[in-house]
Amino acid sequence: MTFPGPSGFRVCLLLLGLVLFGCKTTANVDWDSRVGNFTYDQAVAELGVPDKTARLSDGKTIAEWIRRNQGGGFSFGVGTGMYGSHGGVGVSQTVATGSNDRVLRLVFDPENKLASWSRNY
Repeated sequence: MTFPGPSGFRVCLLLLGLVLFGCKTTANVDWDSRVGNFTYDQAVAELGVPDKTARLSDGKTIAEWIRRNQGGGFSFGVGTGMYGSHGGVGVSQTVATGSNDRVLRLVFDPENKLASWSRNY
């Protein structure tokens, strides 16, 4: 097995950088700080129309946003390393099966302000 030369190593590092820095990340929302002042309308504007809603007899509204996992997943990883004047590249992949829906449930009081929240992820 041969390892890439200096130019090949640079190309591998560039590709790795593009993969890592090209991925979009989203900030975690502090739902506890939103209780009491975040409205249903703000939730719809931020998250879109909920997948499920229910109006309870006490005037509360339960809304759920569901992100469905379509029965599996795939990940791909690339790694590089150097020791002295030698370098190496490693590649791996993972395939997962199963369904694991991600559900965000927000409960709004009769004035449409966030009363409580839960999620399964």
